[in-house]
Amino acid sequence: MTDHLRQFLGRAGFAFFTALIGAIFALPLVWFLFAPFNSRAELGLAIPEPFSLSNFRQVLENSFAIRALGNSLIQSVGGTLLVALAATLASYALSRSPLPGKRAVTYVLLLFSSVVSGSAAMVPIFLMITRAGIIDTHLSVILVFAGGLLPTAMFILRDFIDGIPRSYEESAMVAGASPVQAFFDVALPVIRPGVVVVVVWAFVNIWGSFLIPFILLRSAEKMPASVAIYSFYSEAGTPIVTLLAAYALLYSLPVVLLYLFVSWKFGFRFFGGIKA
Repeated sequence: MTDHLRQFLGRAGFAFFTALIGAIFALPLVWFLFAPFNSRAELGLAIPEPFSLSNFRQVLENSFAIRALGNSLIQSVGGTLLVALAATLASYALSRSPLPGKRAVTYVLLLFSSVVSGSAAMVPIFLMITRAGIIDTHLSVILVFAGGLLPTAMFILRDFIDGIPRSYEESAMVAGASPVQAFFDVALPVIRPGVVVVVVWAFVNIWGSFLIPFILLRSAEKMPASVAIYSFYSEAGTPIVTLLAAYALLYSLPVVLLYLFVSWKFGFRFFGGIKA
């Protein structure tokens, strides 16, 4: 066997293997896209025959689930705005202040936010929210999400801010700008890609979270979609696959639309680096 033939067979085998792996990973996505339009959401009926919107009609008739999408939007947008605003200001202050040990402060906050999370933190969080008198409110969910995501958001933005030479802001202040004007007119436009990364990251985390709203909310009128999705399970606990597939597709649309909007508006993707 010649070297050229051996190389050809090796490349062909590698291409076949990668194509097979890609098809295995793509199959659930294909089912996810087409199952909501099937009268029976079976794997063998990935391509709907006939095409039907009956699943979506039944989902739209579920007022609890549709209202939950609006609740998710309120909580996700509120938490995202709070995280982006607080993280931008806090990371800028830590980056530019002469505070000793400021880098250690960021790492300690990041460490505690990573270790003390999830179910381990829910008991003290629940007690704090109860004593504050804001249990069963959108505000409680927004504040808890913001507090949990803030350290990581600060860590992300500090790298962007540290990359800005101080001479930019100093030149603006020499020209008569105040420190606040130097921040908004000089620093903020430069770190905008970092802020957008934090916005998308925070929105996705809040949108898909189940535990925090499930613990802090009591009223069905305030439940987000991540909790309401369980209304498409039977009393025996088995999923109604057709309705669950349709609702899952609706549930995923805001995140996909946000990604497409950011890619179109700011002209960069979240893989392969960031381009201003």
